[in-house]
Amino acid sequence: MTFGFLVSTPRRHLRSTNLSRVLPRLFARRYLHSESLEDCSVATMSTVNKTAHAFDKTRLDALLNRRFFYAPAFEIYGGVAGLYDYGPPGSSLQANIIAEWRRHFIIEESMLEVDTTIITPSPVFETSGHVARFADWMVKDTVNGEVLRADHLVKNVLEARLEGDREARGVAAAPAAPAPADKKKKKQAKTTAVKLEDAVVAEYESILAQLDNYSGPELGGLMKTHAITNPSSGNPVGEPQQFNLMFASSIGPTGQHPGFLRPETAQGHFLNFARLLEFNNGRVPFASAQVGRAFRNEISPRAGLLRVREFTMAEIEHYVDPLDKKHVRFADVADLELVLLDKFVQAAGQTTTKRMTVGQAVKEGVIANETLGYFVARIYLFLVRIGINKTRLRFRQHMANEMAHYASDCWDAEIQNSIGGWTECVGCADRAAYDLSVHAAKTKQPLVVRQALKEPLIEERAVAEFDKKVLGKTFKGDAGVVSAAVEALDEAGMMKLKGELEQGPATITADRKEFTLQSGMLTIERKTFKTNVREFTPNVIEPSFGIGRILYCLLEHSFWSREQDVERGVLSLPAVVAPTKVLIVPLSARAEFDPLVQEVSLRFRKAGVHARVDDSNTSIGKRYARNDELGTPFGVTLDFASVQNRTMTLRERDTMDQRIGSIEDVIATVTELVNGSIDWAEACQRLPAYDGVQAVE
Repeated sequence: MTFGFLVSTPRRHLRSTNLSRVLPRLFARRYLHSESLEDCSVATMSTVNKTAHAFDKTRLDALLNRRFFYAPAFEIYGGVAGLYDYGPPGSSLQANIIAEWRRHFIIEESMLEVDTTIITPSPVFETSGHVARFADWMVKDTVNGEVLRADHLVKNVLEARLEGDREARGVAAAPAAPAPADKKKKKQAKTTAVKLEDAVVAEYESILAQLDNYSGPELGGLMKTHAITNPSSGNPVGEPQQFNLMFASSIGPTGQHPGFLRPETAQGHFLNFARLLEFNNGRVPFASAQVGRAFRNEISPRAGLLRVREFTMAEIEHYVDPLDKKHVRFADVADLELVLLDKFVQAAGQTTTKRMTVGQAVKEGVIANETLGYFVARIYLFLVRIGINKTRLRFRQHMANEMAHYASDCWDAEIQNSIGGWTECVGCADRAAYDLSVHAAKTKQPLVVRQALKEPLIEERAVAEFDKKVLGKTFKGDAGVVSAAVEALDEAGMMKLKGELEQGPATITADRKEFTLQSGMLTIERKTFKTNVREFTPNVIEPSFGIGRILYCLLEHSFWSREQDVERGVLSLPAVVAPTKVLIVPLSARAEFDPLVQEVSLRFRKAGVHARVDDSNTSIGKRYARNDELGTPFGVTLDFASVQNRTMTLRERDTMDQRIGSIEDVIATVTELVNGSIDWAEACQRLPAYDGVQAVE
């Protein structure tokens, strides 16, 4: 005989009376799994209003700090700007982002993974151009010596003036991100309500639209023209100077081998190209990939994880035939529509974006080639999958002056956030053949592809034959330089030299010297050559991901507060990257629950689902609320009915919707939810809604 007993008393009263002991076991016992911290009303919601409260960065920062997602490194020693430690949830979130990155790119695209060293000998970066060019422009306060990054100073001051203009005109501006509550607060540009002339507003907006295109001297000119001073002191600043961002080091006990901490992982790929090509059976296209630490000695890192001195990068180097940059899977992404901001719009002082399909962008030459376009699309799909808001994601093309010295085209995936506005989080560059060419020239190692031709290539070209005895006697040690300079001439240059020698002596420039050649030193004739092998230096398409920046933007995009309680913050992290996938909540601490809790926990873990047990004595609502802050997407509750009937309730984080089923069915459903093979709507079709009561005999 079974009796129904509906509990409608506040949960705190249930704890005090302890019905599990008062009622005989023959009577039914029903328990509510309520979301409310005060009452037992069933909290089943089909729709969620995540915009009921405006985004509040102060609340997000408090949550991230309280739950130790990340924190300043060496904090108890006062900390060092630009260095951060990740706590348990932050470390798991980063690891899950990287795991999905590996699945999305390395596994799906069949890439070759490498892991190369961080400490790099100086000649590598001298050859690559980093020693000469890897720099930002900085200025110094002429009175107190404070160092500021030049482009950031211009941006912050002009944006503050524009905000003051909007305020003076009575136009509501977007709420600014609050400054950190520490001594660096004084370094924020102050906003004053001053109306500007329309022409001045237009000029400021034009400058900001093309800010990345200004050189150092041009930034200095802007500061003078617009009277830009140090916001924290009001003092003038000096002329911009270049500051190399690499951390210098040395190798060996006496420091005889100068080196650097790598500012990117790319060079490790290029130096191992010959081995990678051999591993890939000598064929292109193919790609190598690497996840690792990089280091940049930022001038003034004051933007949390967006600008740090040590960070994790995930980089891909895709090697492709320079004569054929098509991609075999381009059709898969050709119809994907992206938001693009091209270089011509920016150069005109505007920031108007346009929506285009990837296929259209490549066809019209907006994106240089299919392979570059393919990876831009794959970057978009990855970022959206891990939880980046696609309405706050765009791709911006580099302008001429900001283009890296090695790139022929480059697009940044920029993610909008409250700290840096539109912030570069991924770069996708066509590096052409620059890196392999310069390293091959420096080391005399052939970093080329040799491709057997189906049909022999027959060509006629002019070649020079030297009388080495005469050449050596005339030019002595420079004989090799002269012969190399002649051999480096193209067809037109070679024929021109032949004509000059037929008329008399000819002059050639080599190694910044002029040498006079006589007809007896060499002969130039046209000869026919048959080639069965084509030799070329591949071009490189490089997607480069800043994991820390992506992680922060994801946290910001995921954060919101419950409509009924602004203090209840939630991180709506997708299950694929959430630090913990499922929370196990036993309703009682009684010993009879222990075997079931252990069984459920073990079965989740064996299924590859990261589960965490919360058996604290606080209310179930508070336990769920704490884990909503951690982004845990699912929760299961074990109660007395679970012990007796082997049923379990399943709760979804955002909607707080609750379902019920057997322990086996719930575990199977959660496993598929976490793996992404079903969504919550499909889970609801499998499991009936939980009405808040369960019968126990």
